[in-house]
Amino acid sequence: MNKKEISEIKKLFANENSVISTICGCYVDGDKNKKSMMREAFLSLPQDEMHKYMAIFRKCMTGTLGRNILNMEFADAATEVTVSQQKLMDLRDSELKDDAVLETFYDEIIANYNTADNYLILLVYGVYDVPGRTSDGIEMEDASDEIYRHILCCICPVKLSKPGLSYNSEQNGFHERIRDWVVDMPAMGFLYPAFNERSADVNSILYYSSKAEELKFDFVETVLGCTLPMTAGGQKETFQAIIQDTLGDECEFEVVKEIHEQLTELIEEKKDDETPLELGRKEVVNLLAASGVDNRKIEELENNFEEAAGGSMTQPLLASNVASTRKFEIKTPDVVVQVKPDRTDLVETRMIDNVPYLLITLSDSVQVNGIDVRMPGSKEQEEE
Repeated sequence: MNKKEISEIKKLFANENSVISTICGCYVDGDKNKKSMMREAFLSLPQDEMHKYMAIFRKCMTGTLGRNILNMEFADAATEVTVSQQKLMDLRDSELKDDAVLETFYDEIIANYNTADNYLILLVYGVYDVPGRTSDGIEMEDASDEIYRHILCCICPVKLSKPGLSYNSEQNGFHERIRDWVVDMPAMGFLYPAFNERSADVNSILYYSSKAEELKFDFVETVLGCTLPMTAGGQKETFQAIIQDTLGDECEFEVVKEIHEQLTELIEEKKDDETPLELGRKEVVNLLAASGVDNRKIEELENNFEEAAGGSMTQPLLASNVASTRKFEIKTPDVVVQVKPDRTDLVETRMIDNVPYLLITLSDSVQVNGIDVRMPGSKEQEEE
């Protein structure tokens, strides 16, 4: 799913646009015991409850595509329906009305979701009458292309509220607050089937994790039968390894700065694209060539790209995951310098008396520990 498709489905999880017919839940304690289960007609819930559930569902569609919102496919889905895929299809096709199918699904999650917290498994079933679109992208509400039947699953931590004092209006005084169990925003969730090209793709899932570096690989592979890509942090480390291994002894400051500038410009050019910018072999080679890297080094990278990537690149890297678009950082054991990514021209290296120095061009406005200071040779001193 791209950004526009995710946004279209996310809008469905609002009170005025609700397409949800059924909501189910299973409350599990830290010892993996089922404490409570429920199934309701969603539109029969009180408005206040509907609003709070909707906030949870929208959260599962919120984040950065390719970082904590991920498109996944079932292993071997191109040739056969997998066991995990069939279970999800059964859930959807039952419209969450089959107790045995629900029970099996809950049990599988409980067996494979490892946490010491209590949590709530939420499942909803919805039917979206997908409006047609003209060739120039204008929506035609009266013309439907298809019916998108889907389920959304959210796993939400349930935590004891913090102790404290509260005001009791009946007693007109402050007393110890009664602590209760509160449903938090989801730690993870998924939409099935994915809404690819504005149509149900039964071979794909849209997966959400509140923490981009904690994707729960074992859970995804066991319960959903999918293979997760590398985390954002893992992709950044892989990209850094490619650059270092390719440049070797020629991994100099000016070269790395130029790579940063070229990558930042490329991301800026593609910022309005619906799909994230990918960096595979071809894109990385072109990036290094545009940055002035020696042709011999580039040829070596072309021939040994997988080896340079540590043999772990089953999918392209995402530029948004590997680039530091918010800062340009130079770090030594004793000093850290951060520069705006579009002002790397203010930093250069120079040899003075055979000692390498990092030079930073300063403006008239300089602060040290929050205190405005004047630098030697500043305009103010010249005027004095």
